[in-house]
Amino acid sequence: MKLVTFRNHEGQARPGVLVGDDRVFDIAAATARDGGEMLGDMLAVITAGRAGLARIAAALADAGDTIALGEVTLLAPLPRPTQIRDCGNYEKHVRQAIAAAMQLRASATPDPAATLEKFRAAGAFEIPPVWYEQPLYYKGNPMSVVGPEAEVIRPRAAKLMDYELELGVVIGGPARDLTPENALDAVFGYTIFNDFSARDIQSRETQFRFGPAKGKDFDTGNVIGPCIVTADEIADPEALTMIARVNGVEKVRTSSGGGQHSIAATIAYISRDETLHPGDLIGLGTVGDGCGYESLTFLDDGDVVELEVEGIGVLRNRLVGQGG
Repeated sequence: MKLVTFRNHEGQARPGVLVGDDRVFDIAAATARDGGEMLGDMLAVITAGRAGLARIAAALADAGDTIALGEVTLLAPLPRPTQIRDCGNYEKHVRQAIAAAMQLRASATPDPAATLEKFRAAGAFEIPPVWYEQPLYYKGNPMSVVGPEAEVIRPRAAKLMDYELELGVVIGGPARDLTPENALDAVFGYTIFNDFSARDIQSRETQFRFGPAKGKDFDTGNVIGPCIVTADEIADPEALTMIARVNGVEKVRTSSGGGQHSIAATIAYISRDETLHPGDLIGLGTVGDGCGYESLTFLDDGDVVELEVEGIGVLRNRLVGQGG
């Protein structure tokens, strides 16, 4: 089942199901009539769990509450995740991103070549051992989420804007102290996550070994969509083809597999001593070559980024300046 949140012609945000290529099923309208509690938003759908999905499937059989896709606006499928955690799980990306950060920092000094040599001698290009030992992540801002076709607004101080190609996991929960053997049972579904980033700001502020902060913390910076595909429809989440395009030009075609820590191990670690709640979003990390940072190529205002993940769809957004 491909679940979306859409805005209808009355301006209401409603949870829905994509039906074919051109229609949306109105979950709220259908569940308001079947004698149970109305599932009025995506968090309610997620919280209802498997029983809720079975209820929606039964209502879909009638399919009387569908609307033409062209008559609605798709929003982020989960407009307000309960929490956002974003991992760094792909070695090629991590290694190349560290090298890029060192080059950016060195370029701001009087003698960049000498500074790079100092960084190299100090081991600054090496991935810290802890990365290999456990999943690492930061927490993002769930209030800054937008969806497909939304404009992403460049922060005023940002010069080097970037995208990130990531697979996102939506937790069904609540779940705590999971193991790698049962962690995938807590997954409600999968989506695409584009963690837009101001790399010049990020590179500067993370010298303090905090963050990222304002390099990723700005309105419209977290993009998810175009839908949440329920876990039962993704046979192997570590074998999905993932593609990034900028202005129609393919930048990478890769796989969701190959992370240092498996999806199950990542979820299990995050749940250690901490309850995961319905609607939590976990970004599994940028895949290798899945952003411009790794090659020090960045976005211009007006650029259109398309992220595609097999079985989920295409997440498309345009970067704009403060003036639109």
